[in-house]
Amino acid sequence: MSKGNDSIGKTLTVVISLCLVCAIIVAGSAVALRPQQEANKKLDKQKNILLAARMLPADASANDIQRIYKEQITAKVVDLETGEYVEDIDANSYDQRAASKDPEQSIDLNGKEDVASIKRRANKAVVYLAKDEQGNFKSYVLPVHGYGLWSTMYAFVALEPDANTIMNLNYYEQGETPGLGAEIENPKWKALWVGKEIYNDQGEMKIEIVKGEAPKDSDHKVDGLSGATLTSNGVQYTFDFWMGERGFKSYLLKQRQGA
Repeated sequence: MSKGNDSIGKTLTVVISLCLVCAIIVAGSAVALRPQQEANKKLDKQKNILLAARMLPADASANDIQRIYKEQITAKVVDLETGEYVEDIDANSYDQRAASKDPEQSIDLNGKEDVASIKRRANKAVVYLAKDEQGNFKSYVLPVHGYGLWSTMYAFVALEPDANTIMNLNYYEQGETPGLGAEIENPKWKALWVGKEIYNDQGEMKIEIVKGEAPKDSDHKVDGLSGATLTSNGVQYTFDFWMGERGFKSYLLKQRQGA
């Protein structure tokens, strides 16, 4: 007697064949879409840098973003230990996140110095120098990140030419609680940072998030996020680290001295 069409063997053959075809289609799509995904990732990064530097028109298209970035932003690699520029590394291809995971390109942070809970720090970082349409230097844009309540929070901090006064703060990637910690992306809260100074006249790091409302005449204090103490602490620790000895402090000091 011949086997029926619904035999177990034939069923398995059809299922396995279907799985293989689907796997090939998915893998092929992933490979084909990878260049577009990388292009979108690059465009999003450029957009957030320009937003931090307050150089992006509200109605900017993708072409506008690429043009403004190309004409008015210069990326440079900085050695975080010396604060000096590194000229033999292409800043546009250097991947700071990947470098932070490579023991040969990063340092392991111990508990005391790892206030931002990032575990490892790349030896070098990319800074972005922004100029206006007339070619005049406008701001430094620095990448920072640190752990909040639930996630690592990524931001760009733009500083005035004095390398001390905050021009803008742009958090662009985080996974904090909606309506609470996620308010770090709220334009009203980010606006509170504008004009605040990171260091005092003696070069000491003084920027501080306070519980409740900060004094109106304070040069260094910023309102905390209501109901999101741990996220606020995470932002504070992010600044403590990246504006401190292990972060951009040496670089910013050299800039304030006229480098």
